[in-house]
Amino acid sequence: MELDMDTDLISLWKAMEQQVDAGRARSIGVSNFNADQVKRIVQEARIIPANNQVELHLYFQRKELAAFCKALDVTICAYAPLGSPAFPEFYSNVMKGDAKKLPNVNPLQDPVVLKIAKNHNKTPAQILLRQIVQRGIVVIPKSSNPGRQKENFQVMYKENKNGKHPEYPYHAPY
Repeated sequence: MELDMDTDLISLWKAMEQQVDAGRARSIGVSNFNADQVKRIVQEARIIPANNQVELHLYFQRKELAAFCKALDVTICAYAPLGSPAFPEFYSNVMKGDAKKLPNVNPLQDPVVLKIAKNHNKTPAQILLRQIVQRGIVVIPKSSNPGRQKENFQVMYKENKNGKHPEYPYHAPY
């Protein structure tokens, strides 16, 4: 792999701002930027990044980066919020490494997460997603399973004793 060490983030950002000016984008953001990179963009930008999409999960919480971005009014969006359960397979097949030598870093199997899930009658994924959402961070879990997709949406669902959302029925005109 060869890295491009000459990338000019500021000129790229200014080109992104031109896309907003031309009406081809409503919001622009960044991905995998650290605090120094975000700061450089914000100092030079007319339009600050709307979002910084980063890997974030139980074992990689990014608290300092999240606080830094929040202070600048840049939202954080967490990808891989459940960790990377398929990483050992990727490591073996693509990187040709010995997955047996990897530590078990699957948040879905964390004993504390499992205990909390059991106590609240939720799935481990729901517990992991909720703890991120409660921090004010957007999550984008990946799942092709319709059942898990539905569970992911029920992370913040509050039911009353009738089994319905407290504001149901939804009769508000807007």
